[in-house]
Amino acid sequence: MQRVCVFCGSNSGQQPAYREAARRMGQTLAQNGLGLVYGGGKVEVGLMGALADAALEQGAEVIGIIPQALFEKEVAHTGLSELRVVASMHERKALMADLADGFVALPGGFGTLEEFCEILTWSQLGIHQKPMGLLNTAGFYTPLLGMFDHATQEGFVRPEHRQMILVDENPAGLLEQMLGYVPAARPKWISERES
Repeated sequence: MQRVCVFCGSNSGQQPAYREAARRMGQTLAQNGLGLVYGGGKVEVGLMGALADAALEQGAEVIGIIPQALFEKEVAHTGLSELRVVASMHERKALMADLADGFVALPGGFGTLEEFCEILTWSQLGIHQKPMGLLNTAGFYTPLLGMFDHATQEGFVRPEHRQMILVDENPAGLLEQMLGYVPAARPKWISERES
């Protein structure tokens, strides 16, 4: 792995632990010689800015990818190793996927959840075989993990695909799991015989 894409909130959330986790994630990537790919937000933009600044402070390469519409609203971080301005959210996600060798979701809202679930689906469909993890800070993702378990129990997700989701409360532990990741080998579709 050379770079990890991190999806996270453009707000900081209610708990100081979320911002601290973003900072620790940025530091952990840098300390392990990994670059960061993220949404391009500056320090005033929630967890994104805390994540990027922590990685930059430790000397990591940080690539931000931001759609033109958000760039024009002056939410872009101007002190990155590289800032790429793209035409759309779709182009942003595709470029993030191309530049990264793994994916992590920190706490966040609809956008964070959508980005993580899309990259998870792409893996399920065999589009990529990169590791994907949730940083479960203060139990933030515990309800979502319960939903994933329910979908598996109800026959909508293969157990092998449920296991693709790596989870840890600590950035170093999550990164260690990602470095040892072995992709699922079974196809997405579940036959009538299996259900």
